[in-house]
Amino acid sequence: MVETQALATDYLKLSGELRLKVLGLYKKANAGHIGCSLSCIDLLIGSLVHHKRPQDSFILSKGHAAAALYVTLNHLGEISDEILDTFYQDGTTLPAHPAPNKHAGIPFATGSLGHGLPIATGIAQANKLSDNDGISFVLMSDGETNEGTTWEAAHYAIQKGLDNLIVLIDRNGLQGFGYTNEILGDSADAVKWRAIGFDVVEVNGHNPAELIEQIAALKTRKNGIPKVIIAHTIKGKGVSYMENRMEWHYLPMSDDLYATAVSDVQQTYLLS
Repeated sequence: MVETQALATDYLKLSGELRLKVLGLYKKANAGHIGCSLSCIDLLIGSLVHHKRPQDSFILSKGHAAAALYVTLNHLGEISDEILDTFYQDGTTLPAHPAPNKHAGIPFATGSLGHGLPIATGIAQANKLSDNDGISFVLMSDGETNEGTTWEAAHYAIQKGLDNLIVLIDRNGLQGFGYTNEILGDSADAVKWRAIGFDVVEVNGHNPAELIEQIAALKTRKNGIPKVIIAHTIKGKGVSYMENRMEWHYLPMSDDLYATAVSDVQQTYLLS
């Protein structure tokens, strides 16, 4: 119990620290896509930070949350502070959406939604064919599950028995033009994924310890069934005026709003 509490405290602090870095990047760039980056940070901690091994792969399919990926790779030592500081600038290797072949942790370009799961499924199949025990992780948005390519890849994964595929869905309930259940319906629903044959678990997407435990359990299930973790999250998590607000998919921060955001994160994540 003490070890579990210590882990939770460590990850709470890391979650706050990564959020502050994300806010700093977007403020300097005067750019948007803040809310969707804040909703998936804990998913990155639970999977990329805690579980990913050298033989595993990780694809951020919701490429508009690139800043969350960049600060996580910076924490892991794969992106230097100097390179991180070039985010969104001319000539950077860290553009608004991930670019391929610049950093080891970013093997594919993403951002055109619906591409990440097909890529991750291909990697999982390649691992099976080469007798590699690597896990293929992919982090998607809930709005992205509207894409037809997502469902084609999902059915392929089922048909090929890709139990080495773990899909994480950032289910914050908002996408570019409104609530997901008002656009094309809730295609990130557990019932739908279970009905087509996936091994489905649902988690609190802002509890890295819970996510870590569930991933560990899924990795042991060599049952020929691909896995999906539907993570219930909050868009803009940690910043009071951004939480569950669609406009923070797009808006940049003023100086005053940035100061408020920093204060919110410091208080919520015990950093002050």
